Amino acid sequence: MLINLNGFLEDFSIPVVMGIINVTPDSFFKDSRCLTKEKIFCRTEEIIRQGGKIIDLGGYSSRPYSENISEEEEIKRVVFALETIRENFPDVPVSIDTFRSKVAQIAVGDFGAAIINDISGGADEKMFETVSALKVPYILTHIKGNPQTMQQNMNYIDFIPEIFLYFAEKVDRLKLLGVNDIILDPGFGFSKSLDQNYELLSKMNMFSVFGFPVLAGVSRKRMVWQLLESSPEESLNGTTALNMLALMQGAKILRVHDVGEAVEAVKIYCKYTEFYEI
Repeated sequence: MLINLNGFLEDFSIPVVMGIINVTPDSFFKDSRCLTKEKIFCRTEEIIRQGGKIIDLGGYSSRPYSENISEEEEIKRVVFALETIRENFPDVPVSIDTFRSKVAQIAVGDFGAAIINDISGGADEKMFETVSALKVPYILTHIKGNPQTMQQNMNYIDFIPEIFLYFAEKVDRLKLLGVNDIILDPGFGFSKSLDQNYELLSKMNMFSVFGFPVLAGVSRKRMVWQLLESSPEESLNGTTALNMLALMQGAKILRVHDVGEAVEAVKIYCKYTEFYEI
C-alpha cells in the first residue's frame, strides 16, 4: 500500500505510527495539549525520536461536546504550530486534523502539510474538491453528526453494513474527483457506544476490501477507560492492548498519544507475523 506524502511514496505494508499534537486547550487528554512554541517543538522532537512517521496536528478539539470555535481561531492555532514545526522539522510529514476546507487549504498550500485528516467525512461541501485540487492524501472518517451531537447519533439499523456503505459512497465521490490516495478511519468513539466500538474493532479487517490503508485511532479514548473504570490518564496499558488488536485486524496506521509504546507494539506485531499469517 503506497501513499504519496509530499512527493515520497510511503509504504504502509508495514504499519506506521502517527503522533498527536493538539494546539487546543480542551482536548480530552491534557498531556496532548501543546499551547506554546516550546511545547510544540519538544512534542514534535519526541514523536520523531520515538519512531513516529507522521505528525497529526489539530486546532479543533473533537472530544464529545467540545466547544465549536470559529474558523478564524482554528486557523490561528494551526498556523502558529505549523510555523514552529516547519522551521525546525521541515521534512516531517504533517497531517492536518480539520473538517474545514479553508483550514486544509492554508495548511497544505502555505505550509506543506502532507495529509488532510477530516473527522467529518466531508461535511464541508468544499472539502472533497479542495482535497482533489491540493492532490494530497485524505483520511476519510466515519461519523454521524459532529463533535457536539455525535453522542446522540448512535442508533443504527445494521451497524457494520451502514459504515461499509458510508465508505463506499464517499470513496466513489472522491474517486470521481481524482482522489486516489485515501485512508479509511472507522471513527472509534465517534457516534458509537462502548459495545459498538468493540464490535467495530473485531470486524475492522472487513474494510481492507477497499484496498486502502486503515487507520485506528483508539488512543486513551472512552472505549478504554470506561471499560476499565479508570481515566484517560490511566489508559496507556489498555491503549497498547487495543493497538495490538487493531494491528491484528489490519490497521496500517496507529494514531496515538504515546508514540514509543505504539512503535514497540508494531515491532512485536511484525515479528509475530513472520511466523503466523494473520
